[in-house]
Amino acid sequence: MESIVFYPAPDRGHLISTVELAKLILSQNPSLTINIIVINPPIKLGSTAPYITAVSATVPSIKFHHLPTVSMDPNSYPNSMAIMFDHFRLVNPHVVDLLRSFSRDFTVRCLILDLFCFPALEIASELNIPAYYFFTSGASCLAVFHQLPNLYESTSQDFNDLHTTLLKLPDFPPIPLSHMPEPVLFRNNPECLYIIECATHLKKSAGIIVNSFESLEPKAVKLLSSSSTESPVYCIGPLTTTTGQTSENVHECMTWLDSQPSGSVVFICFGSMGLLSKQQLREIAFGLERSQQRFLWVVRNPPSENQSKDPMNQPDPDLDSVLPSGFLDRTRDRGLVVKSWAPQVAVLNHASIGGFVTHCGWNSVLESVLAGVPMVAWPLYAEQKINKAFLVEELKLALPMNSEPESGGLVSAAEVEKRVRELMDSEEGDSVRKRVVMKRDEAMAALSHGGSSRVALAKLAESWMRN
Repeated sequence: MESIVFYPAPDRGHLISTVELAKLILSQNPSLTINIIVINPPIKLGSTAPYITAVSATVPSIKFHHLPTVSMDPNSYPNSMAIMFDHFRLVNPHVVDLLRSFSRDFTVRCLILDLFCFPALEIASELNIPAYYFFTSGASCLAVFHQLPNLYESTSQDFNDLHTTLLKLPDFPPIPLSHMPEPVLFRNNPECLYIIECATHLKKSAGIIVNSFESLEPKAVKLLSSSSTESPVYCIGPLTTTTGQTSENVHECMTWLDSQPSGSVVFICFGSMGLLSKQQLREIAFGLERSQQRFLWVVRNPPSENQSKDPMNQPDPDLDSVLPSGFLDRTRDRGLVVKSWAPQVAVLNHASIGGFVTHCGWNSVLESVLAGVPMVAWPLYAEQKINKAFLVEELKLALPMNSEPESGGLVSAAEVEKRVRELMDSEEGDSVRKRVVMKRDEAMAALSHGGSSRVALAKLAESWMRN
């Protein structure tokens, strides 16, 4: 028997993307067995147990294997990210044991690991198993990540202070170094050094699998393919999930959307990790009210010292306390606020949705593209500022949501009102809408028989069969 082994980062978003890639590979290679290594994280990231149980019940060819817990002293680390990154190193002996046990029962064709799990690359080499990275963001972001080691060596300053120093790549929009992901903004801390090492190891793999498609990011794909020193790149996306909405469990917002005119509602949602301050929530509320546009808004509890530090495990918000007095009553005829969560894929694909205010997480971007919904880009963390630059300036699939420099990152009600109106009722919004619909059609073509993503998947399979 033959097996592909996956080693994803432990958070839910990366795990779901991994499972979707595994399903795709199985659809083309049904005789394979997929073994997924699951880390028991030393920090709270939200439970993935129900999701794993559901996948195991529906796709028996996918098997999950939990690594033993590693003892760590959280007080000896500066933050949770440093704990997590060190954990990837400390679990390596258990990864070795698991890969050896797989090799006794299967012909292991390859190991597909998350970028953050790069310490396992050395293990794969020792066991003579080809190792590929699965980069869960886009090709444009991957091209930027390739530059991080050189950027780090080119300056002795913190990226966080380099607001006017720009990363310039051929045919790419200029990106301030201060827009790099948070872990690398401050030099020489453990998480910064770890991310730089992650980027250094990209070219040491047998290949890099990217959740994108060639016609979405042609310039990035061309740039990545032009260097003979880099690992080959396989754009096999867009991969998205349809989990969360069933016929037996229809969310209240779907019933409300059924009563709204076609293309009239703007959807505001910031993902499972995006928490906004109470002040920011109030600015959004005032902006939505003044815009006079129909809206569906997912509101999560603002961060508080008294709450769980796990952003995935926040209690539902008390809307009357976090939103302006009377807001819900004044907007009742054209807006709906839901607490904590909505079935995003189902919402985006509803005929009433005409726009999406998003944090620019890559999964959300792809879901919006596949639904043909134009975006307003409002990045919050990780690589999302990079994604915004490409979405707005290069791909022209989104309008920007901007904050004033002196506001400390706060987006004003006036800016919210302006961008929502612009997206839903302007020539520029219509232009973005037409481009998104075009990219939706291109995505479907890429995923069809003979399309670029299916061809890339076949080439990927050929490469691991040769090794």
